[in-house]
Amino acid sequence: MRVPALLALLSLPLLSAERPNILFLFSDDHALNAISAYGGPLKDVAPTPNLDRIAKEGAIFTRSYCANSICGPSRACIMTGKHSHVNGFPDNDFSRFDGTQTTFPKLLQKAGYQTSLIGKWHLVSQPTGFDHWEILPGQGSYYNPEFITAAGPRKEQGYCTDLITDKALAWLETGRDKSKPFVLMCQHKAPHRNWAPASRHLGLFKDVTLPEPKSLFDDYAGRSSTLKEQQMTIAKDFHWGHDMKFHGKTEFPEHFLGGIPNGEYARMTPDQKKTWDASYDPENQAFIADMKAGKLKDDDVTRWKYQRYLKDYLRCIRAVDENVGRMLDYLEKSGLAKNTLVIYSSDQGFYLGEHGWYDKRWMFEESLAMPFLARWPGVVKPGTRNDALIQNIDYAPTFLEMAGVPIPATVQGKSLVPVLKGETPADWRKAIYYFYSGENTHNVAAHDGVRTDRYKLMFFAKTKEWNLFDLEKDPQEMKSLHDDPAYAPVLAEMKKTYDEKRAEYRMNPGTVPANRNPEDWWKQRHQQKKPLAKKGGHELVFIGDSITQGWEEAGKPVWDQYYGSRKALNLGYSGDRTEHVLWRLMNGELENVDPKLFVVMIGTNNTGQRQDPPEQTAAGIQLIVELLQDRKPDAKILLLSIFPRAEKPDHKLRQLNDAINQRIKTFADGDKIQWLDVSNTFLAADGTLPKETMPDFLHPEAAGYALWAKAMEAKIAELTGTPEVR
Repeated sequence: MRVPALLALLSLPLLSAERPNILFLFSDDHALNAISAYGGPLKDVAPTPNLDRIAKEGAIFTRSYCANSICGPSRACIMTGKHSHVNGFPDNDFSRFDGTQTTFPKLLQKAGYQTSLIGKWHLVSQPTGFDHWEILPGQGSYYNPEFITAAGPRKEQGYCTDLITDKALAWLETGRDKSKPFVLMCQHKAPHRNWAPASRHLGLFKDVTLPEPKSLFDDYAGRSSTLKEQQMTIAKDFHWGHDMKFHGKTEFPEHFLGGIPNGEYARMTPDQKKTWDASYDPENQAFIADMKAGKLKDDDVTRWKYQRYLKDYLRCIRAVDENVGRMLDYLEKSGLAKNTLVIYSSDQGFYLGEHGWYDKRWMFEESLAMPFLARWPGVVKPGTRNDALIQNIDYAPTFLEMAGVPIPATVQGKSLVPVLKGETPADWRKAIYYFYSGENTHNVAAHDGVRTDRYKLMFFAKTKEWNLFDLEKDPQEMKSLHDDPAYAPVLAEMKKTYDEKRAEYRMNPGTVPANRNPEDWWKQRHQQKKPLAKKGGHELVFIGDSITQGWEEAGKPVWDQYYGSRKALNLGYSGDRTEHVLWRLMNGELENVDPKLFVVMIGTNNTGQRQDPPEQTAAGIQLIVELLQDRKPDAKILLLSIFPRAEKPDHKLRQLNDAINQRIKTFADGDKIQWLDVSNTFLAADGTLPKETMPDFLHPEAAGYALWAKAMEAKIAELTGTPEVR
């Protein structure tokens, strides 16, 4: 749903009193089974009364999912309303959030909202679009954490969950302009690993044996072979100090990994350490004694670790729940509750021993599912239980619509406003799409897939395996039905849905940002270009592959003649495809680049190296154009046809490039985006490509660069407002 343009013309001051405030309460790695309102197996032993209060007074969504089950990428999806390959943050290994892109806080800020971010950020770059921000560095710490502000870092005394709430309440009370509506993103570290509970909660669940999931000892049979390769099992992958709270070196290396001590303990004050040791040491010593006495078998050790892990996890959640209660109480006492949308969510779910796992990443239900609780007095009917398929890319358009701000056409999510009102549109999505790119941590295989109300299809790129699950009959996802003849029609339909969703979101090898850092020359060139970009002062920027890089080689005299006085920057890299250009532009090569004109010619390596279908290469080029428009809205773009390749016009690769050109020329709008077809510049009358112009039938020589420059000159002069070079 898009807000009518007329609404944007209304006076913002007149709307201010009516526009709702937004309180976005967010945690890290909160499993649905650890929220009692969801009715999981822990609801009676570990209730969450304050989170349940939001559900009781508002709505609980039972089919809420993330687009990418990992901390940073999920947050980037929320900020932008776009899937990871479009927002440029697909993983935590090499990604850095490009803060110059459009985000919902920026748009709300422009519309008169006060914007504040407090707590975990985890997107590497500094926040943009916020009037106020105080964030944890990286993952942050539970005990006596540092906070970073625009003025620099500062260490504070106390427990992180409490401190984040203190800061949020202080901003609400004294830090904001109370004449304006607000959006406050209060984002907790908890219950992220390594699960260091507050001192007051160390005694929780002491005498309780928590129920075990049925799949605690999953052998991963009947599903993708990659499941056995992961490194996130409770049985094998917990650390003696970091996870299990022992001191010193591991005494049982066959059961516990060593090498990482409990960093939280090192941060504690003497009094905090005393309370901590009084709680953990007796249990630790009893366990060590039982191990040395030979009383515990392998499965017994796993069960002990499961109980230690889950109790610590739930203790961390107790502090989150208490502090959510503090926020709700403040809204009531201050009178803000009646005009404030309160949302509680988390960046993804988490495995609480299901499949023998902790952590997330997989598309299996426990980490795919995100909690989503929403209270909006007068709009959301109290006690609503909603089973619409929603995703974290939907948050941004929801906030924009409810604030009366037009939703950019490039946003991929859907506004939840009608769903919150109980009016789910008839054309609401029937499936969600998920993509995990793979990371160094935990060795979880790259995979993607789709989920409908009943079925889930997953594809594992490395092994080319499909897994199909009937969630109605097999909610624990213990056996794939992809090779079951009875499910052949379902598999075919789900593959069709998979293809449709990938096309809808423009997901293909040419649209997922990727670097070539293992190639030293490429990495060095990127490191050289970034400071040139940061220096600024460019009026003309060329973006492309080896043909563009060739302006520094065979085309150098022509470059000097035509562009030497135009403050031009060459961002061409030999061998680059569209995905490499996307990555470069998202990672520093546009940092201070604000030219009059971008000249873009890319795609022939998508053709030559992989022979990608033309629609896929065109999708990559379209994302490049959209990225430039979003980051540099005042600049114009000269989009060039991909050069003809191969000697004769009937060559397969020439025809592929021609087909791409037919698609990308439609991206031009005649204003900000100008199309220029230079193909005929290089061709003979019979359509052949002369060897004298391009000896390898791909790369121009000096004469070819002269032809290229002359073909562009009138357009470049017009779009940059400079005299033509003759």
